[in-house]
Amino acid sequence: MSDNKKHDSQPLHLGLAAELRLNLQGQDLAGARQLALLAEIARLGSLTHAAKAVGYSYKGAWNAIEQMSNLAGEPLLDRVAGGKGGGFTRLTERGAQLLRNYELIQQEHARFVARLNRQSQGLSADYALMGSIAMKTSARNQFAGTISALRTGAVNDEIELSIIGGQTLVATVTRESSQELALAIGAKAFALVKASSVLLVAGAEAGPGGLRLSARNQLRGVVSRLVEGAVNNEVVLSLPGGGTVAAIVSQAGAEALGLAVGLEAVAVFNASSVILGVST
Repeated sequence: MSDNKKHDSQPLHLGLAAELRLNLQGQDLAGARQLALLAEIARLGSLTHAAKAVGYSYKGAWNAIEQMSNLAGEPLLDRVAGGKGGGFTRLTERGAQLLRNYELIQQEHARFVARLNRQSQGLSADYALMGSIAMKTSARNQFAGTISALRTGAVNDEIELSIIGGQTLVATVTRESSQELALAIGAKAFALVKASSVLLVAGAEAGPGGLRLSARNQLRGVVSRLVEGAVNNEVVLSLPGGGTVAAIVSQAGAEALGLAVGLEAVAVFNASSVILGVST
């Protein structure tokens, strides 16, 4: 295997965006596209050309104008026929007023959204967190972290993930999966581990210089919760920094280990038991 010392990852840049729409007594009057149609009519003096500029069909443009006029309670468009240069179309005073007011409101709306964006420096991290919270999975243990090391191999890659409290998880994934997920040092990822895949070591063996194990993942903590069942118990360890890890232990195993709230223990699981994922 070869160590990847540096691998550029693209940060997730997120921002706020909002469309401004006008409504009258709870009825949707106009949005950006309809008001853009009014603006083009004022500029070009032609409904045909204005419709084309905004992406409406001629019929669609008329439907939009009629809908706005009906909601406004008076015509927004005035068609002038004849004359030396032929007929032309213009906004009525009500239509022009609507357009002017919309443009003023739109400017203030743009400034408001810009202020929100400036105040949302942590939005990317919060978005990733919300995505992780919304994720539904049968795995009892879910850890969010940052990839701190990546060792590539011909078939499998070994990934190290720094999690809350400064502890590290190790996962092995296929080379193909690693490339598909775009795993890289510095990238955010989450790890899933089934509680049934976690073994517990407690007592003297859990202390420094205790048992030497081949399992790459050994998370030290303190038993904070023990839910007894008829056959198996669920044991939850509190980890440094505020995280937790859960394990399923048989009734006999729990008694043999002397598991109780407050007891120091180590959660042990293989790198192959860790499923890695990334937010899209």
